[in-house]
Amino acid sequence: MMKNICVVGLGHIGLPISGVLAEAGMNVHGVDIDEKVIDNLQGGSILIEEPGLGDLVSGVVSSGRLTAGGEPQEADVFIVAVPTPVYDDESANITYVEQAVKSILPYLNKGNAVIVESTVPPRTIQDKVAPVLEEAGWDVAANEIYLAHCPERVIPGSVMKEIKENTLIIGGYTKEAAAKVAEVYKLFLEGEIIETTAITAEMSKLMENTYRDVNIALANELAKISAELDVNAHEVIRLANVHPRVELHEPGPGVGGHCIPVDPYFVIEKAKDVSPLMQTAREINNSMPEFVLSQIEKLTKNISNPKIAVFGLSYKGDVDDVRGSPAIDVVFKLVNNKKNYKVFCHDPYVTEDQVPLRIHPLEESLEKADVALVLVDHSEYKKMDTSIFEDRMKTPVVLDMRNCLPEAKGDTRIYPIGDLSGLEVLGE
Repeated sequence: MMKNICVVGLGHIGLPISGVLAEAGMNVHGVDIDEKVIDNLQGGSILIEEPGLGDLVSGVVSSGRLTAGGEPQEADVFIVAVPTPVYDDESANITYVEQAVKSILPYLNKGNAVIVESTVPPRTIQDKVAPVLEEAGWDVAANEIYLAHCPERVIPGSVMKEIKENTLIIGGYTKEAAAKVAEVYKLFLEGEIIETTAITAEMSKLMENTYRDVNIALANELAKISAELDVNAHEVIRLANVHPRVELHEPGPGVGGHCIPVDPYFVIEKAKDVSPLMQTAREINNSMPEFVLSQIEKLTKNISNPKIAVFGLSYKGDVDDVRGSPAIDVVFKLVNNKKNYKVFCHDPYVTEDQVPLRIHPLEESLEKADVALVLVDHSEYKKMDTSIFEDRMKTPVVLDMRNCLPEAKGDTRIYPIGDLSGLEVLGE
């Protein structure tokens, strides 16, 4: 029986997995280096905004099924769910993974399972994690420790649903390890479990997000081309997608989050000479904040110290997650621009302790603004009464970089990202 679980890393993945395992009847001990996370969790509260997670955690903490601390404890199963960011040169920083694995070494016993949920570059389990365990005296190939990679495949805002329902890929260091680890996830998983090798699991996760990154880049490039050719990219996409084998994505101000803008680099660093498509896709998507800025500059070139009302700071709609958010990138390009933009930001989810920016009420952001800039498709924006632009703004001109606003009212002009051909310079 695998009744005792130790989860290292209590962030956007580690905390939900801890909660559902505790809910399934396991005794779960969570570990994190952030004292604020531990203090809150011990009191039954969390710092993460995720529907359903707070109530779940409160319940399992109250029942005693979930505990938290700064150090690991002996367990039957150890799950590593720590961040894997990139360095300035865009190579993977797996330091946190290595440190997490080393932190559990004093607590390991023969027959334990070690699961890495963190997204990692190909061959990380084989070349980095397994050697750490072997240097500590464990014969991983002989299954003294059952080692596997189970990449997380959930999206913020729907984590509690997807963590139970999504198909799970388990990449075992050995076949026996994959089968053993599958028993853990069967405790709560409703979706299918697929067992494979560790490197195949690593690559499959990376390619899921690389596929999306490449296709978003195609849509973003289409938006740029359409601006040059005076064509509506959104209508082009709609008609192209009528074809049964075509599914173009929608363009936007860039790609954010903790996976899509990062994971392609994990593959690129391992095979740079044969990954030009992935590299180009990253360049295109990284260029979109600058493209957005160029449209603002075009609109306001005749205005001194223009006021810009920015709608949305998170990386996607209806979450408070600002990791890798292109909206943040756009805002700082505006703030640091020689044009001296007066930037007023609004976001119904993001708070000022998450970003080094002042966040204003919606009406205050719009008051006497020269341009409104929509960067995130929050539901609040999708449902808003667009007459507010004419009522509040100096010039009711809106750049909708998510193509999410309702139809314009009155004299308001709304330009979606894929249809900028009619963009007129203000003050002419």
